[in-house]
Amino acid sequence: MRDLGAGFRYLLRGQKWVGRHGRQYGFGLLPGLITLVLYVGALVALGVWGEDVVTWATPFADDWSSPWDGVFRGLLTAVLFALGLLLAVVTFTAVTLLIGQPFYESLSEAVDRDVSPDGTAPESGLPLWRELWISARDSLRIVVRAALWGVLLFAAGFIPFVGQTAVPVIGFFVTGFFLTEELTAVALQRRGVELRSRLALLRSRRTLVWGFGTPLAVAFVVPFVAVFLMPGAVAGATLMARDLLGEEDRADGDGADGEQTAQGVTA
Repeated sequence: MRDLGAGFRYLLRGQKWVGRHGRQYGFGLLPGLITLVLYVGALVALGVWGEDVVTWATPFADDWSSPWDGVFRGLLTAVLFALGLLLAVVTFTAVTLLIGQPFYESLSEAVDRDVSPDGTAPESGLPLWRELWISARDSLRIVVRAALWGVLLFAAGFIPFVGQTAVPVIGFFVTGFFLTEELTAVALQRRGVELRSRLALLRSRRTLVWGFGTPLAVAFVVPFVAVFLMPGAVAGATLMARDLLGEEDRADGDGADGEQTAQGVTA
């Protein structure tokens, strides 16, 4: 339970950090705004033409008597839109991070320099194109994992009572875990931590990850809110990545907690 609260505090500290560094916050908003426009357009298109897609995909229902054909296709249309919304929430961070790689790298490095005892930030030493390739490759792998979980939870949603109570809660925890992986990847990739090692690192502190990512997943249900929280989420994830790797912070830094929460976890 202590880690759960610590994770949430990192989320709040990240928002506090960007609030004190307005220029970094302003630059950090741009990728989210671009992604929001793209996603809103896609969801509007799905809402407008989703029924036509379902009708095309279910020709066997043409001969059904009314109202069953309409009920069946209406349900499938709602399911299709719900899946689209779920994928939008899960992939919003990955796409925003990919579009905003240079912005968020700069923001994450600024956080590292601000809280590091020696005022330095780790650097990957890789060219930008290589960093973008690694980020895109790893994001795709995470999206595939998240999609598999989404299908599983969607199927579980048809279980009476459990599907309407426990499944949505589990869904937010799962989404929170993957959101945290995407956000901490900005800082961890600069430190040369590969995807498999990052996942093992996050699983070793699940409650810390859930405390950070689950409230963020709830907030990210509204994409417009996600745009304004993204810069602070990247900053908070950088602070948490330092905790996960057992790195020390300056006593007066924005990331200082007043207590030692870091554990000696190595990638």
